[in-house]
Amino acid sequence: MCGLESLAEANRAIPAASCDLTVSRQDIVEAVAALPAIQQLNLQTRAVHAAAFWQPGRSSVLREDVGRHNALDKLAGALLRAGSSAAEGVIVLTSRISVELVQKAGMMGAAIIVGVSAPTALAVRTAEATGLTVVGVARNDGFEVFTHPERITRYC
Repeated sequence: MCGLESLAEANRAIPAASCDLTVSRQDIVEAVAALPAIQQLNLQTRAVHAAAFWQPGRSSVLREDVGRHNALDKLAGALLRAGSSAAEGVIVLTSRISVELVQKAGMMGAAIIVGVSAPTALAVRTAEATGLTVVGVARNDGFEVFTHPERITRYC
C-alpha cells in the first residue's frame, strides 16, 4: 500500500485474464523445481525472493530481490524490455501470493500465477473475479489450485 493516497487506489480495476494458456500438472512441478538452481543471489545469501517467468521447454526469466513485490516488479520490467507477454507463460513466486501480487500479475497480463506458499483469502477472491488461475503451496510433493483450474491439465 506504500505510495497510495486512498483505498480506492488499492482496488484499481485489473484486466480480465483472457488467455487460453493451459499447462500440465507436470509443467508446474518442473517450473517450481527449476527455481533453486537459477536463483544465483539466493544461493549466496539464502535471503531473497524470486519471481520467474516460466514457459515449457524454454529457459526461465528470473529476477530476485529482498522484497517479493520488488522481485515481481523487476520481472515485469524484464519481460517488457524483452517484448515478452506474461500471458504466454506462468509467473512463479518463491513467496506467498498476496492481493498486490495478484494485481500486479493481472496488470502484466498473466493468466497463471504459482507460489510456493499459500495465497491470502483476498488474493483468491481477486483472482477468481478477474479470471486469473492461482496455484499455491507448490512444492516438490504437489500443489493446490485455488482458482480457475481449467488452465491446469492432468497430463503432460
